[in-house]
Amino acid sequence: MKASVVAAAVEEAAPLSLQESWDNSGFCIGDGNSEVHSVLVGFDCTPELIEEAVAVGADMVITHHPLIFGGIKKISEATLTGRTVIAAIRHGITVYSCHTNMDKVPGGVSGTAASRIGLRDVRVLDSDADGNGLGIIGKLPEPMAPEAFLGHLKTVLNLNTVRHSRLLTGTVSTVALCGGSGRSLIGTALSAGADVYVSGDISYHDFYAPDGMMIADIGHFESEVEIIGVICDIVREKIPNFAVRIARSSRINPVYYF
Repeated sequence: MKASVVAAAVEEAAPLSLQESWDNSGFCIGDGNSEVHSVLVGFDCTPELIEEAVAVGADMVITHHPLIFGGIKKISEATLTGRTVIAAIRHGITVYSCHTNMDKVPGGVSGTAASRIGLRDVRVLDSDADGNGLGIIGKLPEPMAPEAFLGHLKTVLNLNTVRHSRLLTGTVSTVALCGGSGRSLIGTALSAGADVYVSGDISYHDFYAPDGMMIADIGHFESEVEIIGVICDIVREKIPNFAVRIARSSRINPVYYF
């Protein structure tokens, strides 16, 4: 099978045209003409992911984060990116990613998290004319006390910890979220009427939250990692009887907590 067939399945759900201008989704190593027989789906493209692909006989990897974002002046074993590129080329593995295009579709990163939280009446937080965009906002089935909501987040998203601003004085009903690095949408969430904004990579000063809204930082990895299962399901649904699996290494968060 051509790699282009696999890519088309992913792009039907998350068109490349949706990606941000700075992004590098799509083929990174190899192209649509590559012959592939098995796909390994991961979160980040690392030497460990390539090693796992070789071990399981996968000749294509799909990741959420692109292996290469910007220009590279040299490729060597001295850097993680260099080691990954060298390993992929050496073993003939096609590398493909679906990043912000998968962030911006309703069934993508934020939509997946919203579903796990149990939000209803959801809509895209920062929507374009076609209904795509970053973030999701919706309603909880029932209002929750702030402490109970934070506990709910930890349970349904399998979190060890949540960083948050001061607790709300009232209950939580409307929740906005953006998987990954979403601090730029804090104001958008406030304007949309969110009681809580959930994201990752929130900076220190952002925790001085606007009156009437609480901010919860669940971590970049934690807010996005479930998308690998979604990508895997997309390929399986569009291409039945094709070998696709989730990488074991994709459950390893590069951020450690002591």
